[in-house]
Amino acid sequence: MGKQDEARERVLDLIESLQVGQAIPPERQLCVRLGVSRLTLRAAVDQLVQEGYLVRRHGSGTFVSQPKIAQQLALTSFTEDMVRRGMVPSSRTLELAVVPAGARIARRLQVSPEDPVVKIRRLRLADGESMAIETLHVPAALVPGLTAADLEGKSFYELLEHRYGIVIGYGQQTIEPTVTNEEESADLGVPLHSPALLFERTTSTEAGRMVEFVRSIYRGDRYRLVAELSPQRARNGRYSQPLAQLVVRGHEEG
Repeated sequence: MGKQDEARERVLDLIESLQVGQAIPPERQLCVRLGVSRLTLRAAVDQLVQEGYLVRRHGSGTFVSQPKIAQQLALTSFTEDMVRRGMVPSSRTLELAVVPAGARIARRLQVSPEDPVVKIRRLRLADGESMAIETLHVPAALVPGLTAADLEGKSFYELLEHRYGIVIGYGQQTIEPTVTNEEESADLGVPLHSPALLFERTTSTEAGRMVEFVRSIYRGDRYRLVAELSPQRARNGRYSQPLAQLVVRGHEEG
């Protein structure tokens, strides 16, 4: 383990002993305490700031930030997920328009490129703090009369079920690391090129009718992914499926 990695681990141990919002010791004091140079310590702290464990306040110091939200890999709505964590979810509709699907969205939703789809762009918040930018496309025929007000502070899946009688039965989601562009950074209130997680999801009914295609940018400093893994064995005792799949540049590896 290099000096920077070791310093990062020791600062992480220190963070565990502090409360959210509490300042870490001054740089000079930490250097003496950890036995590292200022350059090494600064690099380690910079990394922890980028990862969301610490937050810098100009002129005040460096403080322990709110813990990251553990995102389970399950087919749940943002609203349901935040309520389950005891947080107050809300959303702000940034855009709602009916547009032609186009080739890419049409392929995801299994409609014609000329078919109208409702494009909805929302800022998702928890306890008033921005968490994600969500852009979803839904075939317009499925959601007649949908307005921006319908989406404020509500679960889209609940709206689909209660108003339109559409129940989500299946979903497929990909996740990859990315950084925020200028528009995303402005909407989320984070610096340009901040670390983020890109979620892309398609969902359908039990009967196989495509319902939505969603592209979401989640703040990397507020989220971490959690998955429960268990081996699957065939009757002969051998593993029947890989535990996970890694998708690399269009190729799948077990």
